[in-house]
Amino acid sequence: MAGNRDGVRRVAPRVTLALSVLDLVPVRAGQSSAQAVAASIALARRADELGCTRYWFAEHHNMPAVASTAPPVLIAAVAASTSRIRVGSGGVMLPNHAPFTVAEQFAALEALAPGRIDLGVGRAPGSDPVITALLRSSGPTSEVDRFEANLRDIEAIVGEGAVLSLDTADGLREYEVKATPAAASTPTMWLLGSSDYSAHLAARLGLPYVFAHHFSGEGTERALEIYRREFRASEALDAPRTFLTLNVVAADTASEAEARAQPALQNMARMRTGKPLRVLDTVEAAAREELDVASRHVIDLMRERWIIDAADEAAARVRRLAEQFGVDEVMVSPGAGARESEPLDRVPGRERTLELLAERLLA
Repeated sequence: MAGNRDGVRRVAPRVTLALSVLDLVPVRAGQSSAQAVAASIALARRADELGCTRYWFAEHHNMPAVASTAPPVLIAAVAASTSRIRVGSGGVMLPNHAPFTVAEQFAALEALAPGRIDLGVGRAPGSDPVITALLRSSGPTSEVDRFEANLRDIEAIVGEGAVLSLDTADGLREYEVKATPAAASTPTMWLLGSSDYSAHLAARLGLPYVFAHHFSGEGTERALEIYRREFRASEALDAPRTFLTLNVVAADTASEAEARAQPALQNMARMRTGKPLRVLDTVEAAAREELDVASRHVIDLMRERWIIDAADEAAARVRRLAEQFGVDEVMVSPGAGARESEPLDRVPGRERTLELLAERLLA
């Protein structure tokens, strides 16, 4: 609170946060991929209506409960179904793809929705070694040790273009490469990471940066401090730019939020304890699940990092974390599960999480 000359103490106005969404396109029991994608498109439309800033799709492969295998395809669908929200990848896992392919895809997306496309890029493969090998089997791809060079290539190709020197029978020739022939605008590139490496690199290249706080919950403060301290201005960005990622389940009551969170928590516990993965259970099936000690321990640890609560308390915790890490934007992965009676082509629990947060954070 602050005082004035009359001695009256006034409450300082709350800082409005930007609210964004990270989507893995979850698949639940009885749901087809088509229905899961339809549900995510409906969620994106609702995020657009609520005034959210951006909607990103993560790249994951060969996971029964995750349908976000092809972010560019999903981005195109959502961009065509919304009017103002930014749409992007959170992220494209660059070791799986040729940089030129990524550049062309996102240049095309930028042409589809000018000024609304984000290209978030990560260094991890996003899958197991077998799937990674399959992704790379059809041609030359981007290896982890070439990550920085590939970032620079993509940035050049989607922008002013790049000039390659080719050794031909007639000697060296210059060859111009550009993603689209007459681009009026370019996607915004973001560097994503879960280690100090990504923080150092984003700072050196002058790129916007996001640390995967929702994934590990550890090292965020250090990574952001490195990024802000070492940041070098670039043509793309004159000051550090970042936001916070969180797993959030908000509901009208704390008990409803807890019940809605269980399907995703239990599925994560299966993955981290080496159990077979499957599609997400419904809320009712998750309530009947008998968990072993190892799974309970994993869930307890995750619950410390997730925000699972009634609306007011959940929004307050989001705001406190944003203040703690010095950000004015929060990207939430809404992890609310579905009840058996709910439609297969909608995600009412996830929609409600966004509605409750938007009412309290965007007002």
